[in-house]
Amino acid sequence: MFIQTEDTPNPATLKFLPGRDVLGTGTADFTDATDAAARSPLADRLFQVDGVTRVFLAGDFVTVTKDDSRDWYVMKPGILGAIMEHFATGKPVLTQVKADDNQVNEDDDEIVAQIKELLDAKVRPAVAQDGGDITFHGFENGVVYLAMKGACAGCPSSTATLKSGIENMLRYYIPEVVEVQQIR
Repeated sequence: MFIQTEDTPNPATLKFLPGRDVLGTGTADFTDATDAAARSPLADRLFQVDGVTRVFLAGDFVTVTKDDSRDWYVMKPGILGAIMEHFATGKPVLTQVKADDNQVNEDDDEIVAQIKELLDAKVRPAVAQDGGDITFHGFENGVVYLAMKGACAGCPSSTATLKSGIENMLRYYIPEVVEVQQIR
């Protein structure tokens, strides 16, 4: 198995492309080893590499975030080995799947449905190229609440992306949107 790596705009996060489906559809974000151990054999294995602080799984890639005191040249071989070993075992990537808040539901009002559709069509594909994702968490009093995941979480340019890019686009297409706020 040949795994490619790509830098992301977040210097603490690398994108790993194993050349095969990781999740196929959807994403999974793990911010601690306990959650990873409960839901994902792959994420659990990656958290065993010293210095890993976050694991994000997506359709065909894995992003790994490291502790600032660690260097990629030391960590990368362990991460590559963990990914290769996981796929060699044939174990599933996820054992528990959480519901996707980005799906348009029958009970969504028209504005929420429009927000979710715009995020899915215009924002999420671009953010995935950088090794991350954005998930919808609510719309209240003109404010859209979004969570940045993967390489986007903690990225120095995420606030600019959120305010200059996503907020301006949503306000342009949906006049009821007055602001976008990030939740953690």
